[in-house]
This record gives sequence, structure tokens and C-alpha cells, in this order.
Amino acid sequence: MATIFFFLTLFTLTCTTLSTSLYLSPKTTFSNYNKMLQSFKIFIYPPSTSTLFTTPQETHFYKSLLHSPFITQDPSQAHLFFLPFPSSISSRNLARLIRNTRINFPFWNRTLGADHFYLSSSGVDSSSDRNIVELKKNSIQISCFPMSSGLFIPHKDVTLPPIHTFQVNPPSTNNTKTFLGYMKLTETEIITDHGKLIEEINNHPDFKVDQNGKLNIKNSRFCLFVYGSDMTWMVEAMASQCVPVVITDRPIQDLPLMDVIDWSEIAVFVGSKSGVKGLKRVLDGIGENEYEKMIESGVVAAQHLGWNAEAHAHDAFHMIIYQLWLRRHTIRYARWVEQ
Repeated sequence: MATIFFFLTLFTLTCTTLSTSLYLSPKTTFSNYNKMLQSFKIFIYPPSTSTLFTTPQETHFYKSLLHSPFITQDPSQAHLFFLPFPSSISSRNLARLIRNTRINFPFWNRTLGADHFYLSSSGVDSSSDRNIVELKKNSIQISCFPMSSGLFIPHKDVTLPPIHTFQVNPPSTNNTKTFLGYMKLTETEIITDHGKLIEEINNHPDFKVDQNGKLNIKNSRFCLFVYGSDMTWMVEAMASQCVPVVITDRPIQDLPLMDVIDWSEIAVFVGSKSGVKGLKRVLDGIGENEYEKMIESGVVAAQHLGWNAEAHAHDAFHMIIYQLWLRRHTIRYARWVEQ
């Protein structure tokens, strides 16, 4: 409970000072958020099976949604419609589900699914079936971060922040850092694309690569992540005043809350081709004022990316709902015709 009060107090004190940097639309984010709390309504179709979701993020979101004030039993009041089905559903069964939804309910055909959303941990793949094509093209997909390339449509789809249990303490006044960068790898993690860079980082005295996960990340100025690998502790890093550094050689379009917060203000994105020298050059080039600002923004952003046993204001659940609220204005697409 103390952690919750700390974050809410920190959010209240810093939202004004950070409004020009952390949020993409600082003048409208909080007013729109309040409008969402007052009027947003979601209608849930009857579940297709008793066992729906297996990942912690999906399960937590679904349970929070069921117990939220956003649910309506009157579909005429709904802004969006939620289709609950298991992520493991086959293409054939998914096509049948959409077809039955089209036949048994009048809502899908009004927008060809553009005012519908669904949960799928790894995303729905493309298909030649008309029903799945409309689902993939029109409906909002909520999946788990990070996503496989090609299965995420920017500006339409949404990703769930990872769930990672950690103890959040108020920011320490001791800013002494032992390492420039810290990287945590699991024993089973296999990184092929960036193996050379990882080896260079491991042999550099300014960096520490840890496979045991027992070091205190507060001892490092930056926490290093290879995009697509284990990024479940990224929120923990931000909450612990360790600025995330994401190593990637292509643009990232599936970061959580990408249309709410400005990730360039809380994280550093670097390629791998320049090696550890290039990485160190980028990190050393970040001035102290900019670094402190990134720490401050990251601590606040961690509240938006963190999950609670019971949903609280501005947490991950509510910010995902807010992204759905931003997508409530639907467009009628041309009907797909079989060739």
C-alpha cells in the first residue's frame, strides 16, 4: 500500500513538470483520461470456452476488465466490443467464431469488426479466410510485448507491458553508480544476432553481464536489453532509476503505450553494428541533466507500465483501456471479396 501511495504522490507532483517530455500529448492526455473514466463502455461477447488465456498479462487484463466499471450489459451503450477467445485457437476455429459472431450478433457487420478488440499473446497471423482477414485488418489486437515482426499493426494494435514482481522503494538519494551499463541474461537465453556485441560488453570493464540475476541494478547508470529477448524486468529497471538501453537494428513499433508516452525521453535506442565502442560513445554522450531527466521520467512511466493486483488509477490496466478509448472512433472498411 505504501508503494501505491508513493507512486500516486510522485505522479501528482511530477505530471506537471514532465508534461512537456514524458507524454506525447500533455495538454490532452489527462482530460481525455478523465472523460474515459466517466463514459467509456465495453460489451463482452460470451466466452467461447472456459479456458481462455495462459499468459500472466492476458489473464490479469481480462480479470481486471471483468471487475471494472467499463463493462456494460447493454450493447447499445458500448463504444467497443470485446471478443474473448484463447490465444491457442486454431485458424479454422477462429474463422468459425467470427462467422458465428457475424450471424448471431448484429454488431460486427456495422463496421466489419473495426469497433472490436481481442487478446492474442503472440498475435493473429494472416489468412485467406474472409473472417480472419477482417479481424486482422480491422479489429484492435492486444498482444504481449515484444511481438514477432509482421504480426503487429502500428497505430491500431496494442501491446501489454510485461508483468514482473519486484519491490519498489522511494528513489534513493545516493546516486553512486559502479557500472556504466548492466545486462542480465538468463541461462536459457540464446541470442544469435547480437552475440558478438554481448561478448564485447562482457569483456569491457565499464559493463557487467550477469547470468545469475543477483546484482543490484541500482549500481548501474544504464540497464541493457536486447530487443526481443527477456525484457520482463524493464519496468523494474526504470523504477530503480536505471535508464533502459534497448539494442536493436530496426525501428521498434510495438513498445507498450507508444501513443501515450514518448519512449525517447525514458530510454536509449542503439544499434549493434558499432560494437561496444559505439555503445559506450552514445552513453557517455548523455549529459548529466539529460540523464537525471530520463531517470525522473522513467520512474513516473513505471507507474503507467506496472500492474496491480487490483487496478489503480494510471496503472498498466487503465492505460491499456485508455489506448482503447483513443481507438473508439471506427471506420467502415470495404467488404473483403473472395478471389
